[in-house]
This record gives sequence, C-alpha cells and structure tokens, in this order.
Amino acid sequence: MINNVILVGRLVRDPEIRESQGGKSVCEITLAVTKPFKNATTHEYDTDFIKCTLWEHLAINVCEYCKKGSTVGIKGRISTKNTTIDSKNISILEIIAEKITFISKKE
Repeated sequence: MINNVILVGRLVRDPEIRESQGGKSVCEITLAVTKPFKNATTHEYDTDFIKCTLWEHLAINVCEYCKKGSTVGIKGRISTKNTTIDSKNISILEIIAEKITFISKKE
C-alpha cells in the first residue's frame, strides 16, 4: 500500500511549537494550497486549507525559519482522527509531514 502526499503552499499563520504529552516537539500548521484551475462561477482560483502536523526536528525547523506567508513543500502521509463533536462522529483528515522544503520566506 502507498500513502504519500506532496503539497506546496503558504502558511496561513505563524507556526508555534509545543510539547506533546510524550515530551516530543510538535507543530501544527495549515497550508493554503491553490487549486490549479479556476472556479466555473467566479472565474477565480479556489484554495484548499490543509492541516499538517510536524514532529521533532521538522517542527523545530519550521518554527525557526518560517512565518505566515512562507511557501513550503511538504512530503508526508495522510492520517485520519475520529472525534465526537455535538454528539456526531467526525473524521478529521491531516497530513503527517515526513520532509519539508523551504521554498521562500515571507519578509
């Protein structure tokens, strides 16, 4: 089985590092990824906002070198989490980053 994803997008806010319950560094970012085609009704490019989780050295590096508006490339895998909100079972999709490439930084 293959579970790989590659994304290139911009950070929607400054990354913040925190420590997990297990004592590991973690950073959750949201990437704004523009679709490669225009919307049929508005004739503008739509954008997807994709949650990505970075662990350990990836989390530390993105917090040190990136901020809102930085363009990054992420290679990772798709993961789902199940949770309950207002008595409804919801599946949340996220990307677990395995590699990050700094493409440009926001000045």
